[in-house]
Amino acid sequence: MTQNIPSSDTIKTLEELVQQINKYEEIISQWDKNQQVVVEGLKQAVEALHKEALTRLIRSVKQESLSALRHAVEDEIVYGLLCYHELIKPPKPPLEQRIHQALESIRPGLKSHNGDVELVNIKLPDTVEVQLLGTCSNCPASTLTMKQGVEEAIKTYCPEITKVISINTKNNNKNQGNIESPFAASEDAGWIALANVDEIPNGGILPLEIEGLKLILVRNNEIIKGYRNSCMHLAMPLDTGDVEKGILTCLHHGFKYHLETGECLTAPEIFLESYPVKRVRERVLVKLE
Repeated sequence: MTQNIPSSDTIKTLEELVQQINKYEEIISQWDKNQQVVVEGLKQAVEALHKEALTRLIRSVKQESLSALRHAVEDEIVYGLLCYHELIKPPKPPLEQRIHQALESIRPGLKSHNGDVELVNIKLPDTVEVQLLGTCSNCPASTLTMKQGVEEAIKTYCPEITKVISINTKNNNKNQGNIESPFAASEDAGWIALANVDEIPNGGILPLEIEGLKLILVRNNEIIKGYRNSCMHLAMPLDTGDVEKGILTCLHHGFKYHLETGECLTAPEIFLESYPVKRVRERVLVKLE
């Protein structure tokens, strides 16, 4: 089938160039995985060559005229290309924005314990004040919540901040039942209970969806594995495939996978995208990064 792709000498605008790139990507997405691997290898080699050339160009221009280099980087295309090749770093968002991003990243954990947190004050150059809300405000584990949750998140997003102070955290040692910080066991962070063991057909597949992510759980007696519900060939769903003797065959194009290892038997250099799975009594937990 002949593809109608404009030749390079007809490109007049940036929009047309982007359209041409998108057209090629669409064509390549229809190729088999082996062909895609070759194209990806070629792409990486060309990009490495371009990066080396740009590095030498920047070094030369800096020696001649630093102002000329700064002027060139003001062009959005030049700036984007240099960022893509990691030759310059985009500026950090403002401090307050990064603090809010940090708090947003831990908010689901706090809300799972009917708590929350809000920014109270920024004391430059290195101090942030926050307030725990809801059950986290008077929980006996509030100090732990601050240390392992809020403080760690803020310092990750904002390395310049060295002090994170809660205006309402108190060491409350009274017995208030089995209450603990949502961050009490950092090794448990990210684990989500998705199913009971008996819900996964022995020798079969259980499709699931969590926060827009589609997964499959597979079980062979006591061995349980979790994978993204996506064939490595054109990303077609796998849950409709046939399973026989631990081998899953995608119905769309016949790609075969060894479910215990995730290895593709059709193209052995690729594997299904796997997710860590553990069993807690009869519950099956999957860790979502």
